[in-house]
Amino acid sequence: MKFMENFKKGTPLLILALLMICPFVFSSPYLLHIFILIFIWSYVTTVWSYMGRFGIISLGHGAFFGIGVYTTALLFNLYNVSPWLGMLAGGLAAATIAVILGYSCFKFGVIGHYFAIATLVLAEIITLVIIALRDTLETGGKLGLTVRSLGTSPLFFQFENKLIFYYLTLALLGLALLIWKKIDDSKVQRALKAVGEDEEAALSLGIDVVKYKTTMFAVSAFMTALGGTAYIQFTMFADPTTCTGVGLSLGIVFKAIIGGMFTLWGPTIGSALIVVLEEYTRLALGSAFVSYSQIIYGLLIIILIRFLPGGLYGTFSDLFRQKRKREVQVLLSGRQAADPYK
Repeated sequence: MKFMENFKKGTPLLILALLMICPFVFSSPYLLHIFILIFIWSYVTTVWSYMGRFGIISLGHGAFFGIGVYTTALLFNLYNVSPWLGMLAGGLAAATIAVILGYSCFKFGVIGHYFAIATLVLAEIITLVIIALRDTLETGGKLGLTVRSLGTSPLFFQFENKLIFYYLTLALLGLALLIWKKIDDSKVQRALKAVGEDEEAALSLGIDVVKYKTTMFAVSAFMTALGGTAYIQFTMFADPTTCTGVGLSLGIVFKAIIGGMFTLWGPTIGSALIVVLEEYTRLALGSAFVSYSQIIYGLLIIILIRFLPGGLYGTFSDLFRQKRKREVQVLLSGRQAADPYK
């Protein structure tokens, strides 16, 4: 048992060490590109799961991602504001909208499926606003927005070397996982767990349901917007289809479900699987069949919900935990049989 505990504690450090040296083992720029995308989407899916694992389901996180993308890009393109500052501005804008929407919904009992629909509408509204401001704010509308290139300019979050983006996005994912652990070690986790199981009972215990749910929604929105900034600075291009809206929002949710939204590593595993699947499909079938990846992982969602409701990592973790529990019970029963007086 002690060995297993040490192994469990040491696994994250081992994974981190492997990821730190990975670019020096596999120096292909394309592989670095894939890893960076995995880190970005793992980060976004993880911060979405801050809410999802407590039953606060948002189907509109594409709105917050898009706010981070377009706030950063527009402030830089129009006013030459550094994306490092634009990142904070986008995060604060996303958090403000989340507080307004979340407080309004939670205060007046718009919860569950109704809250999910409200967030879905928000994602579509943000998309329409971006398209409508095509000429006013030079958002590019449906044609997309290109960030002015300065080459390598650290003060403006631009690097021609993908290795720098690799470590920046890895650090961002590490931050998301660290905050997950901090939430688990705080009273917020216990309060939200009680709310997720029975909101009425939580209210009767004196838990401020509106405050905790709104706070978690705002934190998740703020951090999602930061992921949007990382994405636009890496790709240098954004359009409403890929950077905001309903499609992106549902994609975040699907990645979490595939990996297992209730576990620390589930969102990362789900995101890695989908990113690799999309890239493989694009290379194997060509751009004419790029939508096939969506069909494939749509089928994966249906299969997983039917047979592995806890997601890939979540389900297998539960199975391993149950196996260890049975082994311990067998061991204890064997000792009792050997010496019934103990």
